[in-house]
Amino acid sequence: MTKHSNALSRRGFCLCCLGAATFATTGGWLTPREVFAAAESQVNIIRRAAVTADITTTKLRGGVSVLTGSGGNVGVIAGKDGKLLVDAGITATRTRIEKALSDIGPEPITHLVNTHWHFDHTDGNEWLNSEGAAILAHPNTLKHLASAVRVDDWNFDFPPSPKSALPTQIMKNDKEMLRHNGQSIALKYYGPAHTDSDISVFFEESNIIHVGDTLWNGIYPFIDYSTGGSIDGQINAAEADIKMIDKETIVIPGHGDIGNRQDLIVWRDMLVGARENVAKLKKDGRTVEETIAANPTEKWDAKFGQWVIPPALFTRCVYEGV
Repeated sequence: MTKHSNALSRRGFCLCCLGAATFATTGGWLTPREVFAAAESQVNIIRRAAVTADITTTKLRGGVSVLTGSGGNVGVIAGKDGKLLVDAGITATRTRIEKALSDIGPEPITHLVNTHWHFDHTDGNEWLNSEGAAILAHPNTLKHLASAVRVDDWNFDFPPSPKSALPTQIMKNDKEMLRHNGQSIALKYYGPAHTDSDISVFFEESNIIHVGDTLWNGIYPFIDYSTGGSIDGQINAAEADIKMIDKETIVIPGHGDIGNRQDLIVWRDMLVGARENVAKLKKDGRTVEETIAANPTEKWDAKFGQWVIPPALFTRCVYEGV
């Protein structure tokens, strides 16, 4: 297997199926305007792809593992206090997630933390709650899941989630601590970032942090302006992540391969550079179409632009926020 194909498998089905669906529909990448027009179906494509998606387990240290292949990366810590999950994946992968969790150990699922409200991280809330998991999240995650939300850049209307899928425990402060399976687990709210509901989950003794969608490792991000996200928020979150950790920290991103502090630095530098280039073009009076045509992300496209968010769409997201 080549390095590229291995990276493809580890990034999980949702990124692959979006790119494949786009290519199959058009014979190539959609234009940004076409992406927005077609985006409604992408949510359904992700959910359908989950029906046959493989789940891969990577064991880290301190009882912490990562499950990939079901929406966002799912963190797991197992032990005598039961299993605590970080993010819930897609419901259609339930039987394979249950098998992966059983292979990790016999402990019941007792807790779930949502890093933010997006469906590829919360779709499994309802079944996990039915298994006995208390669901912890930021208040804005509860707000968005409990109400109808339109994400304009996906051209998709999410209905309110059923009560059984809603968080049952809400953060009362921007920083909170949990104790589970001998680990001190620090929860930190970023402020508006990828959305207005993002939190990090830091397993302190193991020196492992799940940063949700404040890092798409090696991939241009989607930025959800509909629920409080912005390019400046993504940059601020990247800076916060870099300050929180050291060179030995294992970083679990929302999407992409397991990383480290250097990956975050490369990611932060890309976000800052892209913002500077796009802001200059916009200040010079360029329209969004003219800015995209100027290819302001060319320096980073080979590394970050080969997946679900192509350079043109990422440029449009940055343009919206500068």
